Amino acid sequence: MSRLRPLPDPDTFPALNPAFVHARPAAGLGDDQSPPRILLLYGSLRERSYSRLAVEEAARLLQLFGAETRIFDPSDLPLPDQIGGDDHPAVHELREHAFWSEGMVWCSPERHGQITGIMKTQIDHLPLSIGGMRPTQGRTLAVMQVSAGSQSFNTVNTLRLLGRWMRMFTIPNQSSVPKAYEEFDDAGRMKPSPLYDRIVDVMQELVRVTVLLRPHAEQLVDRYSERKEAGRVIDPKKDISAIALSSS
Repeated sequence: MSRLRPLPDPDTFPALNPAFVHARPAAGLGDDQSPPRILLLYGSLRERSYSRLAVEEAARLLQLFGAETRIFDPSDLPLPDQIGGDDHPAVHELREHAFWSEGMVWCSPERHGQITGIMKTQIDHLPLSIGGMRPTQGRTLAVMQVSAGSQSFNTVNTLRLLGRWMRMFTIPNQSSVPKAYEEFDDAGRMKPSPLYDRIVDVMQELVRVTVLLRPHAEQLVDRYSERKEAGRVIDPKKDISAIALSSS
């Protein structure tokens, strides 16, 4: 059983003006010919979930910009610690998609001024380390929120905090969609507006930063504390900084 949601109408963009779109927004920043792999998570199980609809718009744009996307369906994800050893197919699948990814998009509704339990549950099922492997460290992250009321940034601020805790590179730009029920048509597509344009900006930036960091990912997350814990001694013959340190 796959918990990946199919993306409706992946090649249609009724709110996008193609005259102003870079088809390859990361061109010149690095090797973008291997599609950046982006996992998208949303935070509501409602039949008409605006966080899911926003994530679908984001996924279409990411594919337009040359990325490969996966949208995880959290509908049968258990609560953290509900299942002994996290031995549940939905947990296993979520972690597999996290390991697959190079970047992520997190979009949550704002509920009582914060992210939803569904959103937090997904993040809580992504530990910092699993058998020496790290499902989030070094990955890029874009944060988004939808609200029933006026403009707010409580949720994206919390998602940024969580992204930092999960050792992710959270991009500067973000999206907050107020009165989301007014921003989507009956078919679930976002209407043309500055709010949609911001999502375009965010996804372009996510692709750019992901491609920019890709060749340096291993070095950027190389931590002294983790090398020490694992007993990975640096070979001074292969590391200039180690030579400088030994001679100081």
